[in-house]
Amino acid sequence: DVFEQPQHIGHKKIEFHISAEIPAVLQINLEKEEKNGKNLYASTEEINNTGFGRIFPAPSSNDKMETEEEDDEIPSEFISRKDLEKNRLSREEMEKFSVFKNYEPGDPNCRIYVKNLAKQVQEKDLKFIFGRYVDFQSEVERNMFDIRLMKEGRMKGQAFIGLPNEKAAAKALKEANGYVLFEKPMVVQFARSARPKQDANEGKRKK
Repeated sequence: DVFEQPQHIGHKKIEFHISAEIPAVLQINLEKEEKNGKNLYASTEEINNTGFGRIFPAPSSNDKMETEEEDDEIPSEFISRKDLEKNRLSREEMEKFSVFKNYEPGDPNCRIYVKNLAKQVQEKDLKFIFGRYVDFQSEVERNMFDIRLMKEGRMKGQAFIGLPNEKAAAKALKEANGYVLFEKPMVVQFARSARPKQDANEGKRKK
């Protein structure tokens, strides 16, 4: 009896009290929390904004810093290995193109020969791809890096690229052969040693 009576009496009272009084208290608390929450969000956003502004400088200076500071990684002004692999034809796909039919890499040397280039290819596009094999901090390597893109006559759509050493040239050939540039796959081979030297001398005389 002692336990049953309070339940019957207090049941309705509790229901009325909950609906009338507690929401008012909850509302006050909720309003406080909302205000605090807004302030917190605002302050964190402000911190984030200023933080990002300080952490990431302007892109141009960032590029310069990368070329100066990063020894192991390729600077962002050149193509990444991932992009090279992504846009390169597989061996099976190469076999479907007539330009790769009798493909021979040639005898290793520090100059490479590139053909099957699209009309719109410029020297800067070739620098973007093959510049990743050159250490621009080294004056010797910088000077050895040479791009000779043929835009007229029979040699149109072909290029000779001088790289610092045989190792760099071999790596460039391996990674860039079959890379699709402006919807045309590049054919990369070692340049025949006699021809590029003549071209280089002729080019120097013209200058």
